[in-house]
Amino acid sequence: MTGKSTLAALCLLAGLAHAADPAAVHARNLAANCTSCHAPDAPAPNAIPRLAGRPAAAILQKLQEFRAGTAPATVMHQIVRGYSDEQLALIAADFASRSAAAD
Repeated sequence: MTGKSTLAALCLLAGLAHAADPAAVHARNLAANCTSCHAPDAPAPNAIPRLAGRPAAAILQKLQEFRAGTAPATVMHQIVRGYSDEQLALIAADFASRSAAAD
């Protein structure tokens, strides 16, 4: 690739990134904190579930149960305290929108 075509490609990518839905980007950024444990390439089967493609309502319910202390947890009950209800809903929606086939 020549210098000019590389620059043009970078400008195009920057424009596409800027045009992305800010809510989707925000949700993806919030969910990024969860992917070290809940990523498609996380070891399985184990106690840490893969979340991609699961229904958002089910993910959100579990997150709310962790926060309420009604679901058993090692660290999740502490982690979810750092998020608002809106942020938890965005995280759940982001994981639900991901392809389970990537798992």
